[in-house]
Amino acid sequence: MSRSRPDSIGVLGGGQLGRMLALEARRMGYRIVSWTGTEDPGPAALADLAMTESFDSPQAFQRFREEVDVATVEFENIPRELLASLEQTVRLAPSAEAVAICQHREREKRFLSSNNFPCPHHAIVDSAESLALALSLLPGEHGILKTAEFGYDGKGQQVVQRDDDNAAEIWRRFGTERAVLEERVTLAGELSVLVVRDSHGQTACYDPAENFHRNHILDVSIIPARLPGDILAEAKELALGIAQALNYEGILAIEFFLTQSGSLLVNELAPRPHNSGHHTLDACQTSQFEQQLRVAFGLPLGGTESLTPSVMWNLLGDLWPSAGVAPDWRPILRTPGAKLHLYGKSEARPGRKMGHITFTAESQSEALANALKCRQAFGLGAPE
Repeated sequence: MSRSRPDSIGVLGGGQLGRMLALEARRMGYRIVSWTGTEDPGPAALADLAMTESFDSPQAFQRFREEVDVATVEFENIPRELLASLEQTVRLAPSAEAVAICQHREREKRFLSSNNFPCPHHAIVDSAESLALALSLLPGEHGILKTAEFGYDGKGQQVVQRDDDNAAEIWRRFGTERAVLEERVTLAGELSVLVVRDSHGQTACYDPAENFHRNHILDVSIIPARLPGDILAEAKELALGIAQALNYEGILAIEFFLTQSGSLLVNELAPRPHNSGHHTLDACQTSQFEQQLRVAFGLPLGGTESLTPSVMWNLLGDLWPSAGVAPDWRPILRTPGAKLHLYGKSEARPGRKMGHITFTAESQSEALANALKCRQAFGLGAPE
């Protein structure tokens, strides 16, 4: 499709990240096309055009390619072959190769190790025999067996023991061809860094977020992270190095483990906007979603400075009284500096991300106090 200037962005995936990207795109005057790959467009229905055909449809691929000037992903588990074919004729940010590394734990671990980025002790396993050997070499008593593909929010994981003598049964029940066995790290904390990099190699980092999880799903992020300055500086340096090594274009989220000895280990890479970066919509000079659009369209990077301390609380379907009945949001709406973001999902389910709240205030202590007060109104305590 020929235009005087690029004005249409295609998004592969149909979740809330695409919805928030669409809202920013419309604010900036861009048209957005979402290809969800599922019959229900879900949050992606907000796009100017929502395509629900399967990702293996040649007709849908041709239409998508004709409808957009540039493309990106809001979900990493997009078929690698589709991404590689798409970038032959459409600018894709991030690249197919970068997404392929981040979407596959084995490739991700090989990338990190080969570039000397610190990550937990791990081994690639493809049989009961290799699992038994990997278990025997764990540095601690426990490990975590993870599927090589399609794992997020704790899915595709199983805790295992070093001295377990039934590797054959574990492998049979896990039901995959390849997996990664990682050591189970004793944590002092978890944090993440958002880094943005453009096609000219210009980079910028957001303030690191201090993260707390419930049942393997992000619960609360505190920004800036309440950790020593040297650790935060190291996290930023590692994030920038990873983006450079990937020759990355767009927003990249790097999740870190902080060990009890004060060491940082890279846990995961997310080649897209990230849950722990939602505060950027309300608390930063430029949101992570606007940055993704800027990079895709070849615009200058925006400022990443935090304008105010913030706390982000993830709203899961567990809070909903029933699948179709939303909570009473008045405790949130009465709170100064609280911004409620709902994702337009029709049915609430336990563990499903339904929205988030950003709390901003003049001080971090005030933002935390407001967040805790609101959590208590919904029967929750301080994040753990």
